[in-house]
Amino acid sequence: MATSTASKGKRTTKATKKNFIIDTNVILHDYKCLDNFEENDIYIPFVVLEELDKFKKGGDQINFNARAFVRELDLITDDDLFTNGAELGLGRGRLYIVNATADTEKKISEAFPEKTADNRILSVVWEIAEKNRGTKTILVSKDINLRMKARSLGLVAEDYINDKVVDVELFDRSETVIEGVNPDLIDKMYALPEGVDLDEFEFDIKLDPNQCFILSSERNSVLARYNPFIQTVQKVEKVGSFGIHPRNAEQTFALEILNDPKIKLVGLTGKAGTGKTLLALAAALKQHRTYQQILLARPIVSLSNKDLGYLPGDEKQKIAPYMQPLFDNLNVIKSQLGKNSSELQLIDELQKSGRFEIEALAFIRGRSLTDTFCIIDEAQNLTPHEVKTIITRAGEGTKMVFTGDLQQIDSPYLDAGSNGLAYMIDKMRGQNLFAHVNLVKGERSELSELASNLL
Repeated sequence: MATSTASKGKRTTKATKKNFIIDTNVILHDYKCLDNFEENDIYIPFVVLEELDKFKKGGDQINFNARAFVRELDLITDDDLFTNGAELGLGRGRLYIVNATADTEKKISEAFPEKTADNRILSVVWEIAEKNRGTKTILVSKDINLRMKARSLGLVAEDYINDKVVDVELFDRSETVIEGVNPDLIDKMYALPEGVDLDEFEFDIKLDPNQCFILSSERNSVLARYNPFIQTVQKVEKVGSFGIHPRNAEQTFALEILNDPKIKLVGLTGKAGTGKTLLALAAALKQHRTYQQILLARPIVSLSNKDLGYLPGDEKQKIAPYMQPLFDNLNVIKSQLGKNSSELQLIDELQKSGRFEIEALAFIRGRSLTDTFCIIDEAQNLTPHEVKTIITRAGEGTKMVFTGDLQQIDSPYLDAGSNGLAYMIDKMRGQNLFAHVNLVKGERSELSELASNLL
């Protein structure tokens, strides 16, 4: 495993050994990052420890990561940590905790006069590079601005890419269309609900488990899915869920995998207005007899720079503004149902009984979710470690659905290739329990689709 473009995929030797200086945001992103630098030496500036101290209190993932890293550091009791460095283990480099000298800080201040933590980190990078001219010295940071400042000084700076997805074009693709299929096979699919054996088709592409696609011939076509559990290609029916009916092939595919209890993990990606959360919620309500609980959660993103503590009311009242988009989706479903319909009454009963909950994602930590249909909205704002933490909450009979728009990432240290949603989809592809559908066409409104495409 490697963390930078300079070391990725290479076996380190004495001639290519490097020095890596780690920024605070890398540790907050992945508290196990020290394990991923192979035989290279790692330097942590003292200012990074000071910054970590500010993040120790709190219940968010970055607070947990700060505490966990400090505990890991405490286990390294080598007195040489601050002088000659501490051994990190067999086949690995040494770890140093260092400060820059006053002379070096003065040189950096000539370029960047402000006394900031970033500039103190740059001083450390500069000093280590000067003292080790025969060894490549690299600043590893997820802060683009800090990397730019480093490069302006002639220093080498790279992103932390240990958990970065390479094929991000996957999230721009519409449904796959396989042409030139034998029309008799398509007729057979219409006739057989269980589908046609995969061996009867001669596809030029390798199908992923639960992949959905369109089969087309010169006289007919069909929406299809590869079912890995029985090794067949099945016809996908255009079926609604709780008053919500699919408007295009992609939405039909999404409801197909959402309504299959054998698929335990689902990723739904797409731009705003494609119906990701709405479809997931409708499918969950349709399966209320299959699952004991429906849980809809999303990470809290501050509004107008107001944290939870500054909002009035109790816990539920504080998070209400952040959860409003989820209630909006629920209201859309309610509007499709009759005022006196049994489905509308069922939603109210599920909410009153606690079987249907809408809450902040932070409250999931420590829970064990059994027989639960769990929807995690806005998952593009989660780190890979946060997504892993959530999935490991799943007990028996639980289905987890992650939805998100990779074009709307709010975290300053995540991008289309490093966020938890993309990472999860990339790592889980090929597993029978997993399915992914990318929604391309917006269906919220003509105006919404126009703005999403042009603005």
